[in-house]
Amino acid sequence: MSWNFELVAGPYGGTTEGPVWDGEAVLFTHIPASQILRYDPKTGEVTEYFTEAFNTNGLCFDAQGNLYGCQQGRRRIARFDAATNTATSLPHLLDGKRHNNPNDLVVDKSGRIWLTDPYSGIGDSGPMELDHMSVLRLDPKGNDQWELVRATTDISRPNGILISRDQKTLYIAQSDYGVDRRRELRAYPINDDGSLGEYKTLHTFGIDGGAADGDARGQGSEGVQRGVDGMALDEDGNIIVCAGWEAAGPGPMIYVLSPAGRVLETHPMRVDRPTNCCFGDADMRTLYVTTGGGHLFRARTNRTGWIMWP
Repeated sequence: MSWNFELVAGPYGGTTEGPVWDGEAVLFTHIPASQILRYDPKTGEVTEYFTEAFNTNGLCFDAQGNLYGCQQGRRRIARFDAATNTATSLPHLLDGKRHNNPNDLVVDKSGRIWLTDPYSGIGDSGPMELDHMSVLRLDPKGNDQWELVRATTDISRPNGILISRDQKTLYIAQSDYGVDRRRELRAYPINDDGSLGEYKTLHTFGIDGGAADGDARGQGSEGVQRGVDGMALDEDGNIIVCAGWEAAGPGPMIYVLSPAGRVLETHPMRVDRPTNCCFGDADMRTLYVTTGGGHLFRARTNRTGWIMWP
């Protein structure tokens, strides 16, 4: 089945991101405008859900219906209350230093928040203080107290993040550019104590080689492909991946990968750089996709999406 992507909102100019289904509508972020927007598929209306979101990127709900987001401009995870248009900041110091500009996040069934933490310097967020870009984890300690810990030491620029249905695997996008850098989708086993085991590479989108060692991979279509950005799950545990760009490779694309990394389907996008996606509508068979150009697309699919919350 071909997926026909219909434009339902935008383009707004600048990146849209973080789509999540709230049970009735799609929430998504317009990063340059620091807005969270709400698209109602019944009316076709887009309304402002939250203002002054400080360049929020990824969004995620927890079991209680709380909405969390990666507040890049303030370098922290925030919990949003749309009724009062207020945001509560979660701990953002690691070893006494501010972490970077969080990009994407997922809340597991234990209430832990896993987040990717690359550095971009977006807005007025200031210089990088940590000497690494890693996956971090916020562990709930009761009474709205949290502990921030580092979860990875073997990734150089994490991007999209997703957790498997059985809560045993964390899917993470490694999205780095430069000599000897890789763009790949990784699967990390989650140990009983919350630590991560040795990862398995599910799919490699590009490897940048260096001229010094005679490796020209970085100059070819393999090397310059844009890797994984945002992701979603279907009910069978397959991973729906936003990837690609018009610069090289097969172009902007939605991939469907099995949990073992096999490419099951590819669905071309008609605009550049799909950034993130979620399933929605009453039957959970519509895929909503945001882009680097500020669009919100939707397509009816042959797959049923799965989300933990709501």
